[in-house]
Amino acid sequence: MRQSDLVTLTRVLRDDLAPRTATESVVLSDRPHARLLRYGTADQLGAAREAGAVPVLLVPPLAVPASCYDLAPGNSVVEFLLASGTIPYVIDFGDVGRAERGLGFEDYFDTLIPRAIGEVVDDFRGPGDALDLMAWSLGGTLSFLTAAHDRSLPIRSVISVGTPLDYMQIPPYPLVRQLLGPTGGRPATYALRAMAGIPAPIVRTVYRGFAWQRELTKPWYILANLGDTEALARMQVIDRFQRSLPGYPGKVAEQMLVNFVIRDEVSRGLLQFDDVTVDLTSITAPVFMVGSPRDPIAPYGAVRHGEELFSSSARVEFHAVTSSHLGLLTGPDAAEHTWPAIATFRARLDAERL
Repeated sequence: MRQSDLVTLTRVLRDDLAPRTATESVVLSDRPHARLLRYGTADQLGAAREAGAVPVLLVPPLAVPASCYDLAPGNSVVEFLLASGTIPYVIDFGDVGRAERGLGFEDYFDTLIPRAIGEVVDDFRGPGDALDLMAWSLGGTLSFLTAAHDRSLPIRSVISVGTPLDYMQIPPYPLVRQLLGPTGGRPATYALRAMAGIPAPIVRTVYRGFAWQRELTKPWYILANLGDTEALARMQVIDRFQRSLPGYPGKVAEQMLVNFVIRDEVSRGLLQFDDVTVDLTSITAPVFMVGSPRDPIAPYGAVRHGEELFSSSARVEFHAVTSSHLGLLTGPDAAEHTWPAIATFRARLDAERL
C-alpha cells in the first residue's frame, strides 16, 4: 500500500477526511423543538430582498437532524439555494427522548411549523409575504399537513423530495396492516408507549438496514477508492449523518403506525388526529414532488400517488430521479437532477408572479 493510501485510510478510520464546516447562519428564535435558523450572509439577504426572491423554509423529517440540508460543503441543499439567490431558513426540531413522548403530528403542523412560517415572513419581508415549503421524506408529510390544516398560511408552494403518500406501496406495511389491523395496532402501540417512542439506536439500525448492501460492501469500497478522496469523503458524510439520527416521539410513532399504516389515511387524504381532522385533498398551493424508482424507503409509486391525491392543487408536478433516498436530496444525483428540477419549478412560479 502506498504511503498516500495509508494516510487516506487512517483519515477515514479517524473520521476526519470529510470537512465539518457548515454554511453561515444566524438563529432567529430558539424555542424548544422549533429552533429557527436563517442561512446566508447579510449581503446575500439584502440581494435576495432587492431581487424580490421568495424565501424557502426547509422542514426536516422527524427522527432526522436539520443538518440533512447542509451536510458538507459541496453537498448541501442550503448552498444550492443560496447560489440561486434564495434565502433558506430551517426549523430544527432537535433531539427527542422520553420527555417528548407526548409530541404528536398536530404539535408540528398546528403550532411549530406555522409559527416558523410567520417568523420567516416577518424576517424576510419579501414581495407578497410568502414562502416555499421544501422538505425531504417525512418532512414533506409535515409540510403537506401544515398546508392542508390552515390554507390561509402564506405558503406559495410545497416541494417534497422522497415523501411517501401511499404506505400500502411500501413493504412490509401491507403485511403489518394485515396482522395488526384487527386489533387497531395493539400490542405494537403498547410497546411504543412503553419505550416512549422509537429510540435513536433503533432508528439508526433500521435506516442502515434499508441500505444493507452499502453497509456490507463498505470495507471493499474504502479499499477500492483510496485514490478517490472525494468519494470517500461523501461516504464519510453519509456515515456521520446516519450516526446522528434521533428517535421518534412516542405519540408520533403511534400515529405513524395507526394513522398511516393501519388506517391507511395518508393515501386517502383524510387524517384524524384526536379531535383534529386534516384533508390533504384540500391543498390549493402548487405541489412539486421528486421520487425515485430506486428508493426503498419511499418507493416510486408511493411518492407519485400525490398526482391523484392533491386534486385541489393549482398545479401538481412529479419529477423522477434515479437515486437512493438520501441521494435524492443531496449528492451528485441531487446536484445534477433534483436541484435543477426544483429551480425550474420555482422559476416558473416566479414568472407567473410577475
